[in-house]
Amino acid sequence: MRRTERLFQIIQMMRRHQRPVTGREISEELEISLRTVYRDMAELIAQRVPIRGEAGTGYVLDGGYDMPPLMLTADELEAAVLGAKWVAARGDATLKRGAEDLIAKLTVAVPRELQPVIVDAGLTPVSFRKRPKDKFDVSLVRRAIRTSRKLRISYVDEGGAETHRLIWPFLLAYSEEVALICAWCELREDFRNFRTDRVTLAELTDERIPERIARLRKQWEEIRRKEREVHCAAEAEQKARSA
Repeated sequence: MRRTERLFQIIQMMRRHQRPVTGREISEELEISLRTVYRDMAELIAQRVPIRGEAGTGYVLDGGYDMPPLMLTADELEAAVLGAKWVAARGDATLKRGAEDLIAKLTVAVPRELQPVIVDAGLTPVSFRKRPKDKFDVSLVRRAIRTSRKLRISYVDEGGAETHRLIWPFLLAYSEEVALICAWCELREDFRNFRTDRVTLAELTDERIPERIARLRKQWEEIRRKEREVHCAAEAEQKARSA
């Protein structure tokens, strides 16, 4: 790895973490000696990169620091293209266009020597199951999340019964087979997941969601964590009984 690329990777590591990054962590990830890490940190500081910290306590990159956004390595570029292709194959029409536009922009913006990574990409997502088609514009869900607005939907459950809901969407989750709207449901007064292919009608309202999106997501994640713990405990108890 060239030194300039290594310095860039060190900056990326500090960006990735919300806590101080130790010299040993940098050494292990980049497979270099601690002596090299300390020499590189001294070089970055000499170049006026706003790094705080020291050997033994860890290093932090000040939040205001910025650098050219397209200084990408081949690995990072392949990850971006593969992710964009996955989204293009599974996202709604608007998201699909966004993913395709992203690949086109990357092709033009990256240095010439990295363009073959996109044009002759050796990575592609595959699917062995046909995804059900959505009956509404799923981009409405993403807009509702971005603007913190309630969504009115008509939803058909597994048994074929249709209900009308006013929901507070906070997450749109994509799996291999389906996409799920994770939301607070006013009808059930609880968190619910709605498969997008079972939504027959959706309308973005002018009503604001009274909770912060991040707080809703955190509450939902905590409930899921507790459910997993209960499930794991039940499985362990069942195995102990059958032993």
